[in-house]
Amino acid sequence: MDAGSMKKRKLRLWPKKRLNRRSRAVDAMIFLFLGIGAVFMGLPLVYSITLSLKPLDELWVFPPTLFPQNPTLKNYSDLFTIMSNSLVPFSKYIFNTVFITGIGTFLHVIIASMCAYGLAKFEFKGKNLLFHMIVLSLMFSGAVTSIPNFMIMRYLGLIDSQLSIIIPAIGSTLGLYLMKQFMEQLPDSILEAARVEGATEVKLFWKIVMPMVKPAWLTLIVFSVQSLWNIGQSIFIYREEQKPLGYALSQIASAGIARAGVGAAVIVVMMSVPIITFIITQSGIIETMSSSGLKE
Repeated sequence: MDAGSMKKRKLRLWPKKRLNRRSRAVDAMIFLFLGIGAVFMGLPLVYSITLSLKPLDELWVFPPTLFPQNPTLKNYSDLFTIMSNSLVPFSKYIFNTVFITGIGTFLHVIIASMCAYGLAKFEFKGKNLLFHMIVLSLMFSGAVTSIPNFMIMRYLGLIDSQLSIIIPAIGSTLGLYLMKQFMEQLPDSILEAARVEGATEVKLFWKIVMPMVKPAWLTLIVFSVQSLWNIGQSIFIYREEQKPLGYALSQIASAGIARAGVGAAVIVVMMSVPIITFIITQSGIIETMSSSGLKE
């Protein structure tokens, strides 16, 4: 190989090497930035846990410390003692919350997915108007819609029933909007091929569409569990034996300064279930999204 060809070869390789060096530097900066962001996002969680492990005299130290000097589980034992002495068995509060969260989440995911499939893959009159109404409804907070929901539940005779919380949760338009936007990305050619093979719409929905939009409904599960699990005082339920766990724990935590440690333990208990749900589903979300690059 002569000197001229070797020089040309070096000129061709040099930009590639420089690009590799620059990309590694950019990757390092990205990882550093994400690491700093992860620390700031995880700090409230760590502080909540360490706060629940502090004895009462350390809760009011100023300036506050991140880690307890004398960690203790007394706050959790006091919470368990208070729960054991409640008029309504505490297992009833737990059952109410698990029932509301489980049934509400399951029906919300199923019904929102079915409605989203119709909006995303079928043409009918008023489709765009209906979707614009759904988007508009996302602008209203729960405080605005609570009065109409109360009037509807009262008309249906469901006041003072757990269904008065489950039914409005099923009709939340956030899940419908999320599933519809995700289903629109599915290639129509795959659905048409399944129809040609003789697949019914029901089989098409359960066997093809739902597995392909797995990241969307896993994300919806996280949102729904977080919303329903943290329900506290409700204008729909008055009987004590029908109230959720969040209400009972909030009453315990609001008893005054003497129960500040118990209140910190209540925070950890209430946020544990949404966090566990996210940990269980996030691996499926990442795995499915990494392999869901679909093209026509």
